[in-house]
Amino acid sequence: MIANSSLPADTSSKKSKIIHAQIEALYYGKFLALRDIDLPIYKNTITAFIGPSGCGKSSLLRCLNRLNDLVAGARLSGQVFFHDIDIYRREIDPIVLRTHIGMVFQSPNLFPKSIYDNVAFSPRLQLFQEVLDEQVEQALRQAYLWDEVKDRLKKSALELSGGQQQRLCIARALAARPEVILMDEPCSSLDPIATQQIEELMRELKERNTIVIVTHNMQQAARLSDRAAFFNLEMQEGSRTGELVEYNFTDIIFNHPQQELTRQYVQGRFG
Repeated sequence: MIANSSLPADTSSKKSKIIHAQIEALYYGKFLALRDIDLPIYKNTITAFIGPSGCGKSSLLRCLNRLNDLVAGARLSGQVFFHDIDIYRREIDPIVLRTHIGMVFQSPNLFPKSIYDNVAFSPRLQLFQEVLDEQVEQALRQAYLWDEVKDRLKKSALELSGGQQQRLCIARALAARPEVILMDEPCSSLDPIATQQIEELMRELKERNTIVIVTHNMQQAARLSDRAAFFNLEMQEGSRTGELVEYNFTDIIFNHPQQELTRQYVQGRFG
């Protein structure tokens, strides 16, 4: 077990690496889900993972804060560095790690509690009780939700609209004061107006945070991200395995890709 202080505060420059995944293989039981991943994530950027369904985008996302530890039979060969510390070292506490690298899922996964209690969940675990009200308000303001819910904080979070629920999930992640926020298709179940609100929020958040997003929406990846990683499926060990094909600045991936397979994908020829 490690304390929060065991993971160093970030003193790096704005464009430096904050995460570096060097994964030889990720298995679920006997199934090889990912292989040969070498992918740096840069501070204060939005990085998009794109590619056809089943190519390992979400699996890789879950490797970045050890959520795959919760999947029976999952095992990883390789390393994932956060501030140059391998997060898979035995002494690293994944629960503490997830306060530094938060997660927002595809569908809002709110607790059946009040709006306030949803946001306060992580600060309570971190013993921030003396400033709990401030933490909750700050997180809701950062998620641009405070003005909409400030008069009903004790009401059930499940009464909110879909877009509000997703922003509340983001507020709950922000309340832990993470450096990195992982987002697994956070707009896939939202209407265009709610999607626009979430995208605007992500642009604001990258001034303070680093964001990694999985998306099947090519237009969203093109307009929102700074860098993009394209994954595809290849035959390995008798089954289809996810591989990283190309990783670069988003403009290059969409307009001047180096790999023909990337060009075909972003032009909609498959996927």
